[in-house]
Amino acid sequence: MELTKKIVVLGPESTGKSTLCEQLALHYNTLWVPEFARAYLLEHGMNYSYQDLLTIATGQLELEDKYFNDLQLNRSNQSPNNTHQSLLIIDTNMHVMKVWCEFVFNKCHDWILDQVSDRKYDLYLLCNTDLPWVKDELREYPDLKSRQNLFYIYKEIMVNQSIPWVEISGDYKQRFERAVVAVDDLLAAQ
Repeated sequence: MELTKKIVVLGPESTGKSTLCEQLALHYNTLWVPEFARAYLLEHGMNYSYQDLLTIATGQLELEDKYFNDLQLNRSNQSPNNTHQSLLIIDTNMHVMKVWCEFVFNKCHDWILDQVSDRKYDLYLLCNTDLPWVKDELREYPDLKSRQNLFYIYKEIMVNQSIPWVEISGDYKQRFERAVVAVDDLLAAQ
């Protein structure tokens, strides 16, 4: 019986996603899946193509599966009768890849669209744009208007799908507290 709950943190760039993932993983003593795109773009540069986004999407899911399997293996090694729930915190999923493809290239790979519908998650935490912009060599949209536009694209996706989701806003402390309440609510409902 699969007891691992998958929590996805998503939203526009520079909205505290990775920080929140790290905080949640520490709080719940679990693993978090980093965003594959960061490592890929640091190695290959920011002059990416439409095909590169498919490579990044594939790498993201391979990384997610690796962390999931590591978590399952760790849990099974603890005790054969261990039935407690575990969490996997995921920084970015195929919704992000879909939005990225469409926002930059006005089209999306069929494989990514298939993964959006096939992959199952338990909770989405959608990070709002109310944190100050932090410059980073991989970030493309420092203007608030673009970031807000992307946020509303993500929000529309969340509203039109069936998995529970919570909007995360405020300063870093408030974001973490709101996320913990959402995760605790998810666990309590099971």
